[in-house]
Amino acid sequence: MKIYTRMLGAAAALSLSTSLLLGAVYDVDPTHSNVGFKIRHMMISNVNGRFAEFSGNYDLEGKVLKALSGTIKSASVDTDNAKRDDHLRSADFFDVAKYPEITFTMTSFDGDSVTGELTIHGVTRSVTLEAEVSGTIKDPWGMTRSSIILEGSIKRSDFGLTYNQVLEAGGVALSDKVKITIELEGIAKPV
Repeated sequence: MKIYTRMLGAAAALSLSTSLLLGAVYDVDPTHSNVGFKIRHMMISNVNGRFAEFSGNYDLEGKVLKALSGTIKSASVDTDNAKRDDHLRSADFFDVAKYPEITFTMTSFDGDSVTGELTIHGVTRSVTLEAEVSGTIKDPWGMTRSSIILEGSIKRSDFGLTYNQVLEAGGVALSDKVKITIELEGIAKPV
């Protein structure tokens, strides 16, 4: 009986290590993930924001990202200021009634960065973000988890987000450059 139990344990361990080497598809766990942005305000400070509603998945083989896609509900924008958030949801910015989703689909991964098609406000552009891909870990409930951090910047005018105000002292209220930080934790789908 002991030999059978050891063989069964060895087979299970081999199966797990083989599945980790072959890769797995991970669903993004929104409870342990964050999709955030930062934009220069009045040319002197930053406004930080995030999106509260998003989903996605990625295919990871070791530390090699094979695929990545995600969807953000644009109406879930949150900058800790209700008036500003309502303005961001309006036609001046995200126009959430007309464009309810922001999407991203990876087209390539080179080990250090992810390039993909980003669609905001109905406009699709290729963007490249720095990527940090973790290994995998078993959580206390027996699920396999991994994480990816993506960072970079975009020009909001490239996506038709051009609203701004000229300041009396010179310059503009909002920078064209928006910094993006996406921290994803995923749970492997059962095989």
